[in-house]
Amino acid sequence: MKWANLLFTSLLFLSSNAIASGVGFTQITLTDDPKRPLNTAIWYPTQEVSNTTLIGDNPAFVGTKIIKDAQIQSSTFPVVLLSHGYRGNWRNQNWLATEIAKRGYIVAAADHPGTTTFDHSLKQAAKWWERPRDMSRILDHLLTSARWKQHVNADNVTAIGHSLGGWTVMQLAGAKVDRQTFKSRCLIYPNPRTCGLAEELGLAKVQAHEPSSKDLSDPRIKRVVTLDLGLAGSFSINSLNDITVPTLILAAGIDIGDLPQALESGYIAEHIPLYSRRYKVYENATHFSFIQDCKQGAEVILEDEVPGDGIICKDGVGTSREELHQLILNDIVSFLNR
Repeated sequence: MKWANLLFTSLLFLSSNAIASGVGFTQITLTDDPKRPLNTAIWYPTQEVSNTTLIGDNPAFVGTKIIKDAQIQSSTFPVVLLSHGYRGNWRNQNWLATEIAKRGYIVAAADHPGTTTFDHSLKQAAKWWERPRDMSRILDHLLTSARWKQHVNADNVTAIGHSLGGWTVMQLAGAKVDRQTFKSRCLIYPNPRTCGLAEELGLAKVQAHEPSSKDLSDPRIKRVVTLDLGLAGSFSINSLNDITVPTLILAAGIDIGDLPQALESGYIAEHIPLYSRRYKVYENATHFSFIQDCKQGAEVILEDEVPGDGIICKDGVGTSREELHQLILNDIVSFLNR
């Protein structure tokens, strides 16, 4: 009932404040750290309605309509930062970014070097601490650049992450990596999908130039949302106990053999104080239900390219990804408007 009431309230809020006519979109490369340039996508409200084009659209996946380099609407807007999953990219949550921008938010997402579709650099991937720093760098840019700073509400910033992106945003909220905890949990639950990434992600041993402090929290982040996160067992219980940032934990109920939510999202929910978190499982969702929608025939295309990848387009029996996306969007918007 609480979720229903929150949703009803948020829909009333949106009906009276949905002021954007269209969604603007631009891409930039952040070069503040020359050793780690960040290819970044930004969605934002605009009054413009013409010259729409599709982004993130290809033979397998459904894109969204945006207006490239449109003039941003004259106002200030809350910010949402998005973090993609392991070897994913910003297009995976393009559907979510576009819908949130329609509702009056500036949304930004980067391709994390080393763990993105376009960059499998093991050297970069092992710098596990750089992922949350990427998010802070994006926020720095939005708050200081001439184009964005006058439009950003610095007191209303949310970070949302899928899979490894969920692990990333939890660190922004105060979760701290603890190798001994991770090693112990992997002895009990030796999941190859998570434990098997320890070496690649630099979690098996201390890395060169690793920060002495494991605290990568960013006090400017006021809320976080995790979408079927992974690697939760790498966080110390004490750090999760200390989290006070409001946290929405959304999980997939169908285990496709990689990330059983009870051991991942459930672990987070168990240890974050009850007053700081909300936890919901979509029983008909799989891990990939949180990424972009698949076109008809996409499963065959993906399977032909990489055997086994057809599973990316599978959702629970009796539901569609479009329906699941609407549920996920409603829950996220409700949380953002609390």
